[in-house]
Amino acid sequence: MASKSLLLREIRGILSDPLEGVHLIFNENNLFEIQAVIDGPVDTPYEKGKFRVKLLLDKEYPHSAPKGYFLTKIFHPNVSLAGEICVNTLKKDWSPNLGISHILLTIKCLLIEPNPESALNEDAGKLLLQKYDEYAKRARLMTTVHAMAHFKGTNNEVVDINSGEDCKDKNFVVSQMFCERNTGNRLNECHNGIAEIKAVDTKKKKGLKRL
Repeated sequence: MASKSLLLREIRGILSDPLEGVHLIFNENNLFEIQAVIDGPVDTPYEKGKFRVKLLLDKEYPHSAPKGYFLTKIFHPNVSLAGEICVNTLKKDWSPNLGISHILLTIKCLLIEPNPESALNEDAGKLLLQKYDEYAKRARLMTTVHAMAHFKGTNNEVVDINSGEDCKDKNFVVSQMFCERNTGNRLNECHNGIAEIKAVDTKKKKGLKRL
């Protein structure tokens, strides 16, 4: 069975020495579900996006590979419509010596170099190979819609990206962040600062709603 002390050691190691572009979300009540927010790498269609992922560990970890999922919608060859991640590190190339840090960095690298040979999203895989510009356009649009600016705020408030809740004011949208809410569903604390707040262009917003 997986050792909680081993998991805690791994998690504390990441928290004390953070991975570049990866923000760990630690839930001490459930060590077997690990979540993180990954920054979209520069010079990719995912740039400026914030992508929330989760790793599900079973009782045999680290002897069995975790299962990985994107919680943020993304257009990517190696991510299914349900968010399942297909990468060899989580399958045939898994080794008990790899650990959580390696998995998260591998997922980040997948945003830089997708692998169309093991595509779970066939449309994305075909476009990547045959029409890269169209692939990049769709991936960039999905990033804009789902991983950047979607949740409204009042007086620069921020809402939880996973709550699905809107504030009353419709004048601003807030870039995707992971935050802790208090019992009144107002944010008590936001981690890593507040991302850029942009005015919504009405025409653009109508177009994005179709996705």
